[in-house]
Amino acid sequence: MTGKIIKGIAGFYYVYVEDKGIYECKAKGAFRKEKIKPLVGDDVEIDIISDEDKTGNVVKLLPRKSELIRPAVANVDQALLIFATKNPEPNLNLLDRFLCMMEEQELPITICFNKDDLADDGFEEEMRNTYEPAGYKVIFCSAKKNIGIDQLKSFLQKKTTTVAGPSGVGKSSIVNILTEGHTMETGEVSEKIGRGKHTTRHSQLLYLGNDTFIMDTPGFSSLFVPKLEPVDLYTLFPEFTKPAMECKFTGCAHVKEPDCGVKKAVEDGRISPSRYENYLQIYGEMLNERNNKYR
Repeated sequence: MTGKIIKGIAGFYYVYVEDKGIYECKAKGAFRKEKIKPLVGDDVEIDIISDEDKTGNVVKLLPRKSELIRPAVANVDQALLIFATKNPEPNLNLLDRFLCMMEEQELPITICFNKDDLADDGFEEEMRNTYEPAGYKVIFCSAKKNIGIDQLKSFLQKKTTTVAGPSGVGKSSIVNILTEGHTMETGEVSEKIGRGKHTTRHSQLLYLGNDTFIMDTPGFSSLFVPKLEPVDLYTLFPEFTKPAMECKFTGCAHVKEPDCGVKKAVEDGRISPSRYENYLQIYGEMLNERNNKYR
């Protein structure tokens, strides 16, 4: 039987099988021998131990079309990054770090600002002017007022989407609205894993029907620093790429160099000043980390 891992905790894998429900499975020892770790999002083959108890064993991992490191998940098609317009104020430095993380893993990203009913005048325009030139779709919604939810549902259709954001932005409220009508599946997994040692907060796939899944991940606050060389950081800021071709010097870091195309693009409004400031901060941290490494 073929299914998809929707959650993994303490050596147990919860596998959703279409029209059958969720099976609690262990992975065969061969996975440990070969140092293969099944991930949430993996499509797998399982052997059934008990149809009545919904238990089984994961016996085979099917080929992955993608794999993320942070969060550690497989077969994700896109990322939905949720921040709030207010309460809490949007931390654009944290937002840009997450965008870098997803860019490094080559995952398409859409930004969603919740609590649009609380937004200051001009906020929507400011955020669109900041992030749309970088190629990101920006959605505004309100879980409380049920604004923009249909647009979100349309965006998610027939995709597996990882949903992430800091605590307090209403991520859970949005996910709850989106999963309404699919309480049987989400309730079943909650019942299975809501006991004893299985209550730890982990990434989880929620089934929305019509071959559509949401990957709900824990709130993040990580000051992510990319793994590439500092001089290549600009490649994780898509709107920097074209202006960087105008730089006078090869290997320009876009920091203090003269005749820099990126700095000129900031001056003439093609690149948002906040994006550039966050670039400089992350670049400085990467430089310090590299220098400490080679001391």
